[in-house]
Amino acid sequence: MDIRPAATLAITRDSDEGLQVLLMQRTWDATFMPGFYVFPGGAVDEADQRCEPHLTGGDDTSVSHDMGLSTGGSLFMIAAIRECFEEAGVLLALDEEGNTLAPDHPVFSERQGMIAGDQTLAALCHQHRLALPMDRIAYLAHWVTPPGPPRRFDTRFFVAALPEGQQPDHDRVETIDHIWLTPQQAMDEHRQGTRLFASPTLRTLRIIAGFDTTEALIRHARSQPPEPTPHRPWPATKQGRPVSVEPGTGPFDEVRKLDPDGRGQALAEIVPGQPVQLAPSVVRLTCPNPGAMTGPGTNSYLLGQPGQAWTVIDPGPVEQSHLERILEVTGGRIEQVLTTHTHPDHSPGATWLREHTGAPLRGMTAPEQDPIQDHDFRPDSIPVDGDRIDTAAGTLKAIFTPGHASNHLCFLLEREKMLFAGDHIMQGSTVVINPPDGDMKDYLESLDRLLEEEIQWFAPAHGFLMGRVESVIDWLTTHRLTREKKIAETLAEHGPGTLKELVKHAYDDVPPAIHGLAMRSLLAHLIKLRKEDRAREDGDAWESTDV
Repeated sequence: MDIRPAATLAITRDSDEGLQVLLMQRTWDATFMPGFYVFPGGAVDEADQRCEPHLTGGDDTSVSHDMGLSTGGSLFMIAAIRECFEEAGVLLALDEEGNTLAPDHPVFSERQGMIAGDQTLAALCHQHRLALPMDRIAYLAHWVTPPGPPRRFDTRFFVAALPEGQQPDHDRVETIDHIWLTPQQAMDEHRQGTRLFASPTLRTLRIIAGFDTTEALIRHARSQPPEPTPHRPWPATKQGRPVSVEPGTGPFDEVRKLDPDGRGQALAEIVPGQPVQLAPSVVRLTCPNPGAMTGPGTNSYLLGQPGQAWTVIDPGPVEQSHLERILEVTGGRIEQVLTTHTHPDHSPGATWLREHTGAPLRGMTAPEQDPIQDHDFRPDSIPVDGDRIDTAAGTLKAIFTPGHASNHLCFLLEREKMLFAGDHIMQGSTVVINPPDGDMKDYLESLDRLLEEEIQWFAPAHGFLMGRVESVIDWLTTHRLTREKKIAETLAEHGPGTLKELVKHAYDDVPPAIHGLAMRSLLAHLIKLRKEDRAREDGDAWESTDV
């Protein structure tokens, strides 16, 4: 699949409420992100290059340099200006006197021709003697759509102030609404599920949220341009052969971290029983228990070095070869065993290790009402949220993260900014939220809590190391809230209904063969909506309470 170059322009204004940003709602008929609130933007068009004679305040050489490109940077800026005019009715251009355009300028009457494709920005610039000011736009962020979606874009995000006197107006074709919000208001509404925002939009909103005025934001963006998103394959090894790992795929972040010089030495596969040094004093050892729910197997993390006492996180099930391998790597010198939760692929091995090494166990006990959990796990101490635990690799901070399980903990190795995430975050899929012990509301709040911590790496219980942690959290949250919105609409349109009746509509995009599993997720969302007074249950039937 080709990755199309694209550009987005965040238009901001200063207000009594603080710095506000313009957000456009995409049509519900859109193939890509229907109903989502986004900044004006779209793909770079071949005709954009004809605007280059009308640039002022910079040229392609200077703009490309600021963007870390050898050439073509100005085309992204031109596309951002054009898309903003088409979608939002805001035109960042100067007249012959070097002034921004008043709303009664005749060029605005040409907007419908632009939307219809009968007019070009270059022709309008020539006709009305307009200049496109590169020095009034600042480069803010870079995002490449990961593999998976039906379309992929290499998108550059820019920011500019709303020209004085102009007022936005959505085009009623690609966009059906627009609103001014402070970044904090937008992120609050995202958490509440009242508006949908994609990961790149949320990431950019977080950048903007750090500034009180447009001037301060643009000054920062010009002085500290963003690091480019990796977009080239990285060499690695798989099954003894050299391979290229594509950005956005599972192994990419890890192989790039472990082999920064690109010598192809890092593994692009997880091999059970093979220790992987992820950081100084951090080793991953994967249990040979692959499956639909465990991926390549449960990751145990060993913190320490030869000659030291080790800490083991999530020893996994009682899989003899794996537990003996843990003893081999640690030399049997284990000072403590930590568990993220008591699901049967995580904690049973802890009791075995205590019996063979005397190491104390730390974790939360299994909830009594859940028969599938490890009720034989008896911790010597129970960490509480915020506890610091000393290890040979540095201090771990315990973070209570209920949701996937009511007794779930994550452990943050503060020195490495690496979070041992258990099943709170998995690679390649969303985690199972299975009521009554699983709780969707708790899960989303726990995800949001992680944004308060200084984390650079997720070390999940299943899969490779994951970087770009904010983007991971944003994707997981958006995925859940998008489904929740569909469930709320299903409830309003087809309720009252039983789970079996509702799942056919709320999960009509998944095969009927897995509707049984989908009903558990549906129930988790409905319970969350009930807690928020947006749904109620009457016997086996659920109905909406939204007015």
